[in-house]
Amino acid sequence: MVNGEPIIDIRGLTKRFSGRTVVDAIDMTVRQGEIVGFLGPNGSGKTTTIRMICGLLRPDGGTGTCLGYDIARESHLIKLNVGYMTQRFSLYEDLTIRENLDFVGRLYELEPRADFVDAALDRLGLTGRQHQLAGTLSGGWKQRLALAASVMHRPKLLLLDEPTAGVDPKARREFWDEIHDLAGEGLTVLVSTHYMDEAERCHRIVYISYGTIVARGTVPEVVAASGLHTIIIRGGDQATIARRLRDRAGIEQAAIFGNDLHVVGADPVVLETSVAATIAGTGATAETGETILEDVFIRLMNDGGAAPDNGGQPT
Repeated sequence: MVNGEPIIDIRGLTKRFSGRTVVDAIDMTVRQGEIVGFLGPNGSGKTTTIRMICGLLRPDGGTGTCLGYDIARESHLIKLNVGYMTQRFSLYEDLTIRENLDFVGRLYELEPRADFVDAALDRLGLTGRQHQLAGTLSGGWKQRLALAASVMHRPKLLLLDEPTAGVDPKARREFWDEIHDLAGEGLTVLVSTHYMDEAERCHRIVYISYGTIVARGTVPEVVAASGLHTIIIRGGDQATIARRLRDRAGIEQAAIFGNDLHVVGADPVVLETSVAATIAGTGATAETGETILEDVFIRLMNDGGAAPDNGGQPT
């Protein structure tokens, strides 16, 4: 359990674009050394919230501090002490790895700059590739370079906006191992992600649905609070069974995972009754299963409805 001082502390944070509210009076606290997963469907306000926290967007309402600085009045001080890794690779592809990091070092006025660059190269395993053009790197190596650039000035807070999109599982695993190492050294991390396995590696998760936080806590807490129950069906014609189940009472979800059909609902009695009636005579068997985080998020997305028009602004 992380019990450090609040690094992010926002209250009633609100942002509007073209008259539409895309972040609606949210409250959130993130403490030192925490890794907090920020989740929600596309267009739900994650990126907008992150940009307000680090001073790139001015909020239309609410108050808050980041690293002890007021997010509205002291954004310039926040930017100096925050690392921000965006969704898309944003370094120069026609510069080498070392040249990119040297450029970032100049922006932060790091001295002796070469020592900071060397330390970042070594930490992320980039020394052997330091003279390679960034544009020739694979997705995983670009990710390492982006992370190196985000932490080389030794920030106290790292903001990650869907950082592992488009990279292979090995690169994602190595990335998350590094994030946990950094958090163990006291760095605080707020990360937006669509990957459930990544959410499960966070100390806590916060789920935002179209501008409003609808769930928060540890993964077990969020799953338990959903009140969902799961039955796993094996055997039979699962595609046909799934199709029939979706019209039955008490069935919220019916999804095939490999050779298993996961059936989810809120009322365990109605759920069991509907499953039993549907699989009768099919040769399939059913047993109680464990509700997973993905089941909860599908439920939250279904409850949230469609994303509103945000005037073309990134959210």
